Amino acid sequence: MFALLKKKSVRDKVFQAGFVGGLLALMILFAVTARINLDAQGLTSGFGFLNRATGWDVNFSLIEFDTSDTYLKVIWVGLLNSLFLGAISLSIATVLGTVIGIMRVSGNEMAELIGASFVELFRNIPLLLQLFFWYAILTSLPKPKQALDIGGIAFVSGRGIYLPGLNVSGGSVFVAVAIITAALGLMLWLKTARRFAQTDETRKTSMVRGLWLGVLVTVVATLWIGRIPETPLVNLPYLKGLNFREGVRISPELLSCIVAISIYGAAYIGEIVRAGFNAVGKGQSEAGHALGLTQWQIFSRIRLPLAIRAVLPTLINQYVWLFKSTTIGIAIGFVDFFFVISTAINQSGQTLELIAILMGGFLAINYSMAWVLNRVNDAIKLKGTQLRT
Repeated sequence: MFALLKKKSVRDKVFQAGFVGGLLALMILFAVTARINLDAQGLTSGFGFLNRATGWDVNFSLIEFDTSDTYLKVIWVGLLNSLFLGAISLSIATVLGTVIGIMRVSGNEMAELIGASFVELFRNIPLLLQLFFWYAILTSLPKPKQALDIGGIAFVSGRGIYLPGLNVSGGSVFVAVAIITAALGLMLWLKTARRFAQTDETRKTSMVRGLWLGVLVTVVATLWIGRIPETPLVNLPYLKGLNFREGVRISPELLSCIVAISIYGAAYIGEIVRAGFNAVGKGQSEAGHALGLTQWQIFSRIRLPLAIRAVLPTLINQYVWLFKSTTIGIAIGFVDFFFVISTAINQSGQTLELIAILMGGFLAINYSMAWVLNRVNDAIKLKGTQLRT
């Protein structure tokens, strides 16, 4: 035994096993202590409460929900709402931030001034304060009877924005979104995978067009199949009494969260993108000029791809941070993951279990997002002998 411990590799494994064992023992001790304290206070533990009815309703849900539904379903509602808010906000923040970053390195004095002003203004005001500001503006819009009419198909009022809706089942919408997401992934793979590096650009363009034509046909067919019987595919909002009927309502709470997170995130992403463009050497652009490329070709084929490669690790961290900021919606009553967990804790008293669900949910979402983007980063980063000084 002592002879084995003289080997460094054996000692290292023993120490590692002891450290992991100590952590497990500490976690078990905490769990046992918590169980004893809960029993002493007459509180039940476990996840059986998830099958009980909540008895309360939510003001925004992507799926059907009523007061007789269970805690498990309301948690699912909150999780879907957070994913929905995060997907929209991060997408808008990325597009807007990229535009701001490009403006800051454009060489045009007016564009650079606007970009710098945007960054300095929205980056230095707390996100929560911006949320309250946009919420106050949106809730101060006219009442439904005086709502702003946009072509008779959309209306803007203090109760939200009303848009044309689809009379389709939630499952068909989910399938349609999944198809579009898969198509975006295929297009990215087609553009960046090494196996297509030698493929002619004209053929690549034809493949992309064929892909999106197929996606369009498939999505329309999916929505038509999922259409609610004896109803038109599209329904328009209309005023009846003191409020609008039909259509899709974007609540002030949801819109305030989208606007605040998108603008705040765009200010940071704009600076990240600017740093990426500044990291691209001038020699790259000069080489493009020497080859006779146009300004747009130099930007789209040289500067932008190299900038994306440089900033993607930083963007991944920013995306994770921005998604966690979706929890600010609780301040104005938006029903997100954090909101339903907080309400469920007050109603059920299952604090430890619900906090564990909250932590596990955010861990799974953020880790999955970071894992996917890190795989993309691994695929586009420079390898070995590609590095140049």
